Amino acid sequence: MLYVSDTRPFTESDAWLSDLGSLLVQFRDEGDNKYGMHQYARLVLYEEGTKIDFTIAPVDTLRKIVDEPTLPEGLDIGYRVLVDRERLTDRLKPPTYMAHVPRKPTEEEFRSLVEEFWWETTYVAKNLWRGDLFGAKYSLDSVIKFDVLRKILEWYIEIDHNWSLKPGNVGRGLKTFLKPEIWPEVESTFAGASIEENWRALFNTMDLFREIANSVAANLGYEYPRELDDRVKRYLLKIRSLENRAPGD
Repeated sequence: MLYVSDTRPFTESDAWLSDLGSLLVQFRDEGDNKYGMHQYARLVLYEEGTKIDFTIAPVDTLRKIVDEPTLPEGLDIGYRVLVDRERLTDRLKPPTYMAHVPRKPTEEEFRSLVEEFWWETTYVAKNLWRGDLFGAKYSLDSVIKFDVLRKILEWYIEIDHNWSLKPGNVGRGLKTFLKPEIWPEVESTFAGASIEENWRALFNTMDLFREIANSVAANLGYEYPRELDDRVKRYLLKIRSLENRAPGD
């Protein structure tokens, strides 16, 4: 994180990135506004394997951060000051290391996640019926698996870790923390290109979600909406039994 008096030498040209090594690939993000000041990102992978994510921001941004009651997530995960000629970081608060640790969901948040899951399953079924693999994969893998199923699995893990464990990005490390008997069920939710294979993956995903969500609900003292589960499952079975429709119909 580079807090500098003038961002232009770092943003108008990327030549300075090559001073640190031979570039393999890089990604530029023109960033967003923080405290009314623009900040930028330069993500770099060097040929020898070092990856660095640079944030470039005006030094006044750091002055604002120092005055905040809590650290931003990017610093609360832990930081080390390398260079600070003005000693602005002397007043930086110590990290709590709690950034990105899931907090216990309210019953409303739990119910909302369950409803999102069952809502999205209808899109999977519709697209499988149409033979639209892209649409089905988007709903099954991107939305359901990486947004909804991942979150309920993280809640399930947090219950055993007193809501203190920071999960990996996009499910990284889930296998390490899940009970060994759960992981084969997770693997069964992945599928290839076959429509029938994806139907099976959908119903395997439903079985796993139901199991984990019921466990989370019981531990938190919430009610799992069994009626919703039953209604949508009947609907999906009905769609699966229909004669397939060609894409675009």
